[in-house]
Amino acid sequence: MLDVLGLDDVAESVYKAILAHPQSGVTELCAHLGRCEQEVRTALDRLSEMALVRVSTEDSTQLHVVSPHVAMEYLLARQQAEIAEHQKRLEASRAAAAKLIIEFDGRRRTDPSASGVQYLEGLDAIRDHLSALHNRVADELLAFAPGGPQTPANMRASRPLNQQLLERGVRMRTIYLESIRSCPDTMEYANWLAQQGCQVRTIPSLPNRMIIYDRKAAILATDTDNTAAGAVEVTSQGMIASLHALFESVWQSADPLETKPKPDPGSLTRQQSEALRLLAQGSTDEAIAKRLGVSPRTARRIANGLMTQLDARSRFQAGVLAVQRGHLPASPE
Repeated sequence: MLDVLGLDDVAESVYKAILAHPQSGVTELCAHLGRCEQEVRTALDRLSEMALVRVSTEDSTQLHVVSPHVAMEYLLARQQAEIAEHQKRLEASRAAAAKLIIEFDGRRRTDPSASGVQYLEGLDAIRDHLSALHNRVADELLAFAPGGPQTPANMRASRPLNQQLLERGVRMRTIYLESIRSCPDTMEYANWLAQQGCQVRTIPSLPNRMIIYDRKAAILATDTDNTAAGAVEVTSQGMIASLHALFESVWQSADPLETKPKPDPGSLTRQQSEALRLLAQGSTDEAIAKRLGVSPRTARRIANGLMTQLDARSRFQAGVLAVQRGHLPASPE
């Protein structure tokens, strides 16, 4: 149960045995637990490293165990520090990736031999390029459509283009955010697409706006927070294969439009589970709102409701409790 805090099953059992039998030595602990001496000594080493067990200052033949209250506070603080360090490394990696993209963009603009990637700047350039690709697509179009409920202007512009594709026999699959289910206009449009022959599914969150044409080209937004700012067209077959595999993975976990899954009594909806995962990662209400395609106010309501349901005093504690109760998977060691 405490593996989420860095304590494996054997170390946890030894810790509990010392609490129950504070006068026991290694031999007695082996007898209480039915484990060999090597297992118990390895667990004691682990507990000592974590400052949960030490040799008694009053009797060197006895072990002193830290009380559960102090131990849990220590383990929680220790893991919170590890998460903060991981977040720091993640931000450093993100900065390095951004620098690499900028450097690659500079080389692309000065090196005509660069191939496989084309940058599109501005909404007009993106729409013109999409229109040209729509005219050329022959077999299949796959799309991630984040952002939640679609704007009326976007739906008006997309309807004739999608109708032309479907009438030409192009196979279309689109994944929207689950939040569209609360918007009658977007649901009307999604149902219209389904009636025309497009397969439509929903999922709580999506990584980015993406369209794949005939498994030959893909368009991705360069800024997930402002998809109108720019896009990149990828034609490298290695990258296309990876993006297609990503789409198929998300498609398999998405819910068909015609069915609205209901959680079992006492469990969380998929949207709540995704919000909880983002909470545990330290995401702000604004970041959660963007990923779920809802308003910041709705994101705050969802977050506050989850913390109340879990009886958590902090977002970090909400993540720990969610793992302990099976709402989230434990992080691999």
